[in-house]
Amino acid sequence: MAWTPAEISDLRSRGNAVAAPRNRRDAVELSFAYGMILLAIWTPNPWRMLISLVALAWVLMATWVSFDGGCAMGLGGKGFGRSFWVVGVALLLAAVAVVLAERLQTLHAPAYPIRFVERFWGYSIWAFLQEFLLLDFFLLRLLRLLPDRNTAVLAAMGLLAFAHLPNPILTVLTLFWGWASCRLFLHYRNLYTLAMVHAIMGISIAVTIPGPLIHDMRVGSGYLTYHSHPLHGQASTQTASTQPK
Repeated sequence: MAWTPAEISDLRSRGNAVAAPRNRRDAVELSFAYGMILLAIWTPNPWRMLISLVALAWVLMATWVSFDGGCAMGLGGKGFGRSFWVVGVALLLAAVAVVLAERLQTLHAPAYPIRFVERFWGYSIWAFLQEFLLLDFFLLRLLRLLPDRNTAVLAAMGLLAFAHLPNPILTVLTLFWGWASCRLFLHYRNLYTLAMVHAIMGISIAVTIPGPLIHDMRVGSGYLTYHSHPLHGQASTQTASTQPK
């Protein structure tokens, strides 16, 4: 049976009416979360921690209410094996960066494995959280709010990069990574490999680029109030696991 133009128009109107409440909820969830994140980034301590906790609580609550499903959010095993090559590429790039930094005498990695783990385990968790925010919270909502995938990817990329201002190095790097991460996520639908890549690349940046040059990977008000430490190599490795990136 062929649909008449009037019937097609009616079906579209009903679909839009059903989608409208979800779109409004997506817009509110996204706007409030991003606003709180920016407020935390630009607020000095001790208020930064309180605002960050409020933002985290909001994200968790909104995720629970608007749960998209494990597969859609890349929380299952699907795509893990097929996307693991990205981790290999990240490890290769990190190794090249370490070799170059050693030759340029800018390498300041911890001398012992246990010290390495102590300094960067927190950053690894933060890397996973950033990927969760970018892909499962912002990108999935932008895909529903915006007309096509390309626009949603560009918007998510912009949100990630903007949150890293005024750090010029991190802002540029996150522009590229934000685009690549969203594209890879839409292709493989696996969050874990991308979180691993984020951690690998972030740690390699922290130990290969001098702390004063990258302000110990600080963003927002922390970047503006940064003061170089005489032992900038040690300072950068210590703060990389605690400063938002």
